[in-house]
Amino acid sequence: MRDLTDYSLLAHNTFGIDAKCHRFIEFDSEKELITILSSLSERDKPLLLLGGGSNLLLTTDYPGTVLHSCIKGKEVTIEGETVYLRCGSGEVWDDVVAYSIQNGWYGMENLSWIPGQVGASGVQNIGAYGIEVKDLIETVEAVEIATGKKRTFTNIECEYSYRQSKFKNEWRDRFMITYVTYRLSKSFSPHLDYGLIRASLTEKGIEKPTAKELRELIINIRKTKLPDPKDEGNAGSFFMNPIVDRTKFKDLLQIYPDMPHYIIDDAHIKIPAGWMIEQCGWKGKTLGKAGVHSKQALVLVNKGGATGQDVVKLYKAIQADLFERFGITLKPEVNIR
Repeated sequence: MRDLTDYSLLAHNTFGIDAKCHRFIEFDSEKELITILSSLSERDKPLLLLGGGSNLLLTTDYPGTVLHSCIKGKEVTIEGETVYLRCGSGEVWDDVVAYSIQNGWYGMENLSWIPGQVGASGVQNIGAYGIEVKDLIETVEAVEIATGKKRTFTNIECEYSYRQSKFKNEWRDRFMITYVTYRLSKSFSPHLDYGLIRASLTEKGIEKPTAKELRELIINIRKTKLPDPKDEGNAGSFFMNPIVDRTKFKDLLQIYPDMPHYIIDDAHIKIPAGWMIEQCGWKGKTLGKAGVHSKQALVLVNKGGATGQDVVKLYKAIQADLFERFGITLKPEVNIR
């Protein structure tokens, strides 16, 4: 366990924002977490539950205590063709993806190279290339902050939806996730009909990829579109892709007949936020020390020395322009503090 005061969070957020917290506590086990919670006082509040900081924008120094999980470990239970993989919340997400593929357990391939820790997957419902982690999560284990009691939640209880869960909304800051159990399969059934996957496979002359080949392909696609946080601080996709009703969609389609879109259900359509941002001329543009990535307009970047407020000014300017043009308000995907 580490317990530090006046601690810089620069190494704990991929946006590269140099903000401090009053107190920083890092724990290695569920037992340590429960002991820590029993010792906290009003002076330690407010609390910030922090994983890898890959989905976080710090807008100022944090006045309270940051709790950071370093709970590691992987446990496997196999029942026929189904594999249950229980992982500590401090495990690096992409390490878990690589581990599952190496062992012949499938389902996570399209979620390769997403930054962050396991705990965040249970909060954020991470997704990429047609796959969401909600389709893999079996249970989420957590400790209630106020009481120190351990709880286990089923997938249904977490109420997952597009980049949402009860942990992100009504349970926000109420529970600290300690373990997530994923339901995987021994049978490989790749999902290839999203984004650039099919085209990239054709380019490489691959008709039926192995899980390893699909993972490598996904990583290469992401690397060509997304900046390395070590070079330009970022939190991946900054905005959620808006979902509109069919009436709004038809109105926009009359103006933009080539508008990319994805059918959610009979009543709702998803429109790529990156495409909309491009239409407003923001791709590759900067505002102060923050900017929009030149290869992926959905990603906002720290051009060097940006503050959280610099990024806020940028995203609000984009929101305003996009609403004026499309009549749609983009919602941030990142956790803004």
